[in-house]
Amino acid sequence: METSVVLVTGASAGIGRASADLLASRGWRVVGASRRATGGTGWEGLRMDVDDDDSVRQGVESAIGRFGRLDAVVAAAGFGVAGPVEHTTMDDARAQFETNFFGVTRVVQASLSHLRESAGRIVIIGSIGGTLGLPFQAFYSASKFALEGYAEALGYEVGPFGVEVTVVEPGNIRTEFTAQRHFVESPESNPYAAATAKAMGTMERDEQHGAPPSTVAETVARVLEADHPPRRISVGKLDERVGVVAKRLLPYRLFERAARGSLGL
Repeated sequence: METSVVLVTGASAGIGRASADLLASRGWRVVGASRRATGGTGWEGLRMDVDDDDSVRQGVESAIGRFGRLDAVVAAAGFGVAGPVEHTTMDDARAQFETNFFGVTRVVQASLSHLRESAGRIVIIGSIGGTLGLPFQAFYSASKFALEGYAEALGYEVGPFGVEVTVVEPGNIRTEFTAQRHFVESPESNPYAAATAKAMGTMERDEQHGAPPSTVAETVARVLEADHPPRRISVGKLDERVGVVAKRLLPYRLFERAARGSLGL
């Protein structure tokens, strides 16, 4: 039996890097794609910019050229934009969606004809922030909420071909994501300044004390190797995952009061 081949985007760091390393150690042939083309233990890097149509097409073709097949895609490339909605420029908002949402759709579209042939797997790295709105990260949340609907609709379309689609929803994970977050510019007379500082300070502390990226990588591996993978699965500390269930069960005013309180708002 041939060894399965997986394309991992965002493989230069964080969840993507951890997933590429773990899958390689479990015997997968890994193509790790990123703008930096960084490689890892047991796998080679591939230069790919998920914001660029041609780069994605060439990257997928290169992966197929190396191994002659493609069995899975792990879409982990992404970043965060933070700041008040009122002060977020359309350029910042579009950049957030260009990578986090359209970057995923480019890679999936370029890969699907090959994944249909292998009855393959698609794993999309979403976020608990794609099920719970994050104040002062509205466009990040929106991009991840969009992936939830996209993945669900995609699953209906490709299921008859044996292709399985799963969204992995991490909570706070300890990666470079925190340091690389892009903060929008706000005017000096910013009415949101105190609330932004308080909320983002809390969220960044939680990220820095979050679960290691290996926790997400282990979930990705289980999903890829499961006979019947779930459509979506959350991963992270228990209190964060409980919040997803609480939102569904509690009256919205009660839930929102608790959520605001947890961020000091």
